[in-house]
Amino acid sequence: MTGSQAPPAFRLAYVPGVTPAKWVRIWNERLPDVPLQLLTVTAAEAPAMLRRREADAGFVRLPIDRTDLSAIPLYTETSVVVVPKDHVVAAVDEVSAEDLADEVVFHPLDDTLDWERPPGRPAIERPATTTDAVELVAAGVGLLVVPQSLARLHHRRDLTYRPVTDVPQSRVALSWPEDETTDLVEDFIGIVRGRTVNSSRGRRPAPASKQTKDQPKEAAGTARRKPQPGRPSGKNSRGTRRGRPRRRS
Repeated sequence: MTGSQAPPAFRLAYVPGVTPAKWVRIWNERLPDVPLQLLTVTAAEAPAMLRRREADAGFVRLPIDRTDLSAIPLYTETSVVVVPKDHVVAAVDEVSAEDLADEVVFHPLDDTLDWERPPGRPAIERPATTTDAVELVAAGVGLLVVPQSLARLHHRRDLTYRPVTDVPQSRVALSWPEDETTDLVEDFIGIVRGRTVNSSRGRRPAPASKQTKDQPKEAAGTARRKPQPGRPSGKNSRGTRRGRPRRRS
């Protein structure tokens, strides 16, 4: 590789609320010669970004259209309701969708939950983004149900959140173009799934030092069992050195 050629980079997209730091650290330890480039993208735009090959893989929120995308579900998030700290909901450990029936609950246009019917009373107008909805909650004009990671991402000192039962939950998955399952994608899948560097399912072979570690022991054992050249083997080997027994008269 000439000095003018840059090393190949692995482009990883991720949606708000996902924290890829742990996987990035492992990547940098295992593949220090391959830079990992992080790309932030909205949940709605993530699938299109992968289809346009603007990222090699990405953390997305399900459901997505998997027509030409592969996806590995990773974990499911608890859904929570974001409320002002002085709201009555802040006094309990969790609430149900029915408990929110009389509340105005915002349903922003970038909502990531797969609602059949959102809880509460709808607002006059849907906020454009989750960020806008959080501002309205802080103003005391309604509540917001989101995945817990988004509640943490938009944390404010005047707001808190509580788990909501019997509502949809957000599933986070690793996705990539189906016909672009490259070696680097396989490497990252292994990292996300917790495979070790020597895993038999990974594409990278075990270090040579580990393969040869036991070879001297095996060879030594074989040498001890092999009879020496020119000497008889077996239980009678000692007797042959004494010569023929004397004949009695």
